[in-house]
Amino acid sequence: MRCPYCQSEDTQVKDSRPAEDGAAIRRRRVCPDCGGRFTTFERVQLRDLVVVKKSGRKVPFDRDKLLRSVEIAVRKRNVDPERIDRAVTGIVRQLESSGETEVASGEVGRLVMEALKSLDDVAYVRFASVYRNFREAKDFHDVLGELKGDEPRGDEDAG
Repeated sequence: MRCPYCQSEDTQVKDSRPAEDGAAIRRRRVCPDCGGRFTTFERVQLRDLVVVKKSGRKVPFDRDKLLRSVEIAVRKRNVDPERIDRAVTGIVRQLESSGETEVASGEVGRLVMEALKSLDDVAYVRFASVYRNFREAKDFHDVLGELKGDEPRGDEDAG
C-alpha cells in the first residue's frame, strides 16, 4: 500500500481488526520512510458494479459517494455512525448479490430510501425531496403521509 504522504510503496501494517460487522478489515499502517500513519479498509467486492444514470450515461459504482449521500441526509440528526455504515454496507450487498453488473440509479435511490426510512424520518424526507425532485409543498405532504402509512406512493386520492 502506497503511503499517502510521501508515496513510498513500502508501508507496514501495525494493527488489523474487523470492521463493519465483519464485512471489512480495518488496518492501521505506518510508513517507515516518513513515519506517517494512516488507516485502510479492505472489503469484499463480489463484482464491479456500474450505475446507469437516467440519461443513459454509465459510471462506476462508488461506495464512498453512496456513504456521503446518506451522511448528507442524516446531517445534524442523532444517528449512530455505525448504523449509517451498516445501512450502506447492506445496500452494497443487495446490489452486488442481485447478479447484475449494471444497476439503474433509481434502484440505488430506492434502496437508500428504504434504509433511511428505518434510520431517521427527517433524513428520509430530506433524501426523498431530492431523489423525487419535489417541486411544491404538496410533495412533502405526500411523503409524510407515506411515513405515517396513510397513503401509498403515487396514490393522490387515498381514502
